[in-house]
Amino acid sequence: MRAVLVCAVLPFVAACVASGPTFSDMHASEPAVAANFARIYFYRMGSMAGSALRPSVKIDGVVVGEAAPGGYFYVDEPAGAYEISTATEVTNHIRATVKAGETRYVRFDASLGMFVGHIAPTLVWPEQGESEIAQCHFIGGKTKG
Repeated sequence: MRAVLVCAVLPFVAACVASGPTFSDMHASEPAVAANFARIYFYRMGSMAGSALRPSVKIDGVVVGEAAPGGYFYVDEPAGAYEISTATEVTNHIRATVKAGETRYVRFDASLGMFVGHIAPTLVWPEQGESEIAQCHFIGGKTKG
């Protein structure tokens, strides 16, 4: 019975995971970051946990993309401090300060909620972010810079 359920649900879960070129394929062809700006990569590892959830990602209240499982996007922002948030049944947010010429990585992690799962941002070290994002698929975004 469990195998039947997994086989029935798996195609729907797979449809929720991002597809397209990976970070490894796209990174070398990305445009350079403008002077006085920083690049912030946003990504979510592909997993079944919360795979149907794709909350909007906001920087200081402005939608810049979505936290799609297995997907990534980036924005270029002027040096400064920003609030990065997502919301399902609760709002999860972090504060991140970026310097001109810097690259930062924000990972989104799924967790259980009361009625709906939560997708929360976490600022990770560049080495960790670059390693984890490598197989995520580019889903675009809204570059403000």
